[in-house]
Amino acid sequence: MSSATAMPAVPPGAWRVFAALLWRDLTVSRRELPFFLVRTTLQPLLFTLVFGFVLPKLRFVGVTYSSALLPGILAMSMALSSMQSVALPMVMDFATNTLEDRLLAPVSLNVLALEKIAMGILQGVVAAIVVLPLARLMMGPIEGLSLTHVPEIAAIGLLGTAVFSALGLWLGTAISPQQIGLVFSAIVAPMMFFGCVYYPWKGLDALPVLKYLVLLNPMVYVAEGLRGSLTPALPHMAIGASFGALVVLTAAIGALGFRSFERRSIP
Repeated sequence: MSSATAMPAVPPGAWRVFAALLWRDLTVSRRELPFFLVRTTLQPLLFTLVFGFVLPKLRFVGVTYSSALLPGILAMSMALSSMQSVALPMVMDFATNTLEDRLLAPVSLNVLALEKIAMGILQGVVAAIVVLPLARLMMGPIEGLSLTHVPEIAAIGLLGTAVFSALGLWLGTAISPQQIGLVFSAIVAPMMFFGCVYYPWKGLDALPVLKYLVLLNPMVYVAEGLRGSLTPALPHMAIGASFGALVVLTAAIGALGFRSFERRSIP
């Protein structure tokens, strides 16, 4: 997968430690699965209920709006679950020194950081798998919806969760526990509202300045990539552009996250 360009090389002997750490986190997450699903899927499903079911029924929006909304909702659930799944535990681990035992493992710090990103990717994928069928049931028939482009959907999904897992690593290591709530409020809301979650990027042709400003937002490429693969007949950004941007962002944000993790881990 191209997202691997953002990750440092892992020595062969370190993969056993990586797998053990990942299995440990998976075991913990399995016990907390109901709480994880509520935390990561409640908001997207509420947005789906209001904008994809209630407003079309009230005729405030057209029934075709669901076609533009579903990929955006899916992108939001993947992105937010990946980012939160890495950032929030990371902040708590450093605040309570519970990460110290893993920092003593005989492997590079990059292996520990890579495992955190892998865990975020897995949790983002799980959130998407839960949200997609539930959102489809809420919205009813969706014009232009196609599940035939599975490789494209998988590629965009994995790259999107990798970008936001890396962003979670960066935020979780660069921000103090006292500031994490404020930072999430300041980052998540603009990221959603200006991330083409509720409207296609092509729809911003009437606002050319905003159309190009939002390209700084990684959410745009996840939402538009999913539009191009889930509803290919409707207006969307070129799949190649979304894919390329996500690869670059994964590399750039991943490098920042690894560097910040190393600085925070070494007194």
